[in-house]
Amino acid sequence: MGKKGDLSHSERGMVVGARRAGLSISQSAQLLGFSRTTISRVYKEWCEKGKTSSMRQSCGRKCLVDARGQRRMGRLIQADRRATLTEITTRYNRGMEQSICEATTRTTLRRMGYNSRRPHRVPLISTTNRKKRLQFARAHQNWTVEDWKNVAWSDESRFLLRHSDGGVRIWRKQNENMDPSCLVTTVQAGGGGVMVWGMFSWHTLGPLVPIWHRLNATDYLSIVSDHVHPFMTTMYPSSDGYFQQDNAPCHKAPIISNWFLEHDNEFTVLQWPPQSPDLNPIEHLWDVVERELRALDVHPTNLHQLQDAILSIWANISKECFQHLVESMPRRIKAVLK
Repeated sequence: MGKKGDLSHSERGMVVGARRAGLSISQSAQLLGFSRTTISRVYKEWCEKGKTSSMRQSCGRKCLVDARGQRRMGRLIQADRRATLTEITTRYNRGMEQSICEATTRTTLRRMGYNSRRPHRVPLISTTNRKKRLQFARAHQNWTVEDWKNVAWSDESRFLLRHSDGGVRIWRKQNENMDPSCLVTTVQAGGGGVMVWGMFSWHTLGPLVPIWHRLNATDYLSIVSDHVHPFMTTMYPSSDGYFQQDNAPCHKAPIISNWFLEHDNEFTVLQWPPQSPDLNPIEHLWDVVERELRALDVHPTNLHQLQDAILSIWANISKECFQHLVESMPRRIKAVLK
């Protein structure tokens, strides 16, 4: 007896082809190995509906969350990115005739492209400072990597003996990592540990200076005269170098501004937009130091050991690492413009 039931797409095509070639139902059944009933039904469906596909693709359990339900779930995510799986499920089920479980919610969210991830931490930026960042980006949007090689980058950073990882998670799609609703804002604050000041350029790493108390204008003047000045005059003897610093109060003190004015024939101070650590590649070097500290087999147990470890890690950062960071500046500028 020939094959009965639904046929595959290719088998249906063979039936239609045989009948259109002039073979009878019996001849087609004998040639293809299908029952005459199947040959007759398949050819009739093709003649009346142009159908050559099988109904097998519609088999299986019906999806509990249809397109309309996905739109509803998407609105719930947009309204509260930090909602837990339980909260999303509960809110979705309100007013619905058929409830779903958390497993269905998780499956639906993944089908929609959402995954639970930790939010990126970014500084809280005021409207005024956003405008200043945009002005800086527009003024430097035509700078090439060669231009950025003439900049020496500087910053302070604090490293702690003990670390605390945030536990906040949010729901987002792969391309939403910098969406405002997917971010956790941070503010600058102090803490226990070792504070250091450092600088570097595309050409070389600069000095790393430990700071054992709150940095004031007098202390910073010593850093500028003892470390910044010799670095800039050595690296940029043609006076075409730019020195970058952020807008910390001690950096803007009158004695600091006057010192830079007295030496403006040797290098230029880059006018830096406020609240822009994302534009400063040295921030990524601090991340390198932080990761290396956490990866140590024997962790520092006091501040002096921590300082020694930081200085050692800094001295061993590869040239490829910091040069790649400087070469990323055109992309950083484009990101601000975007």
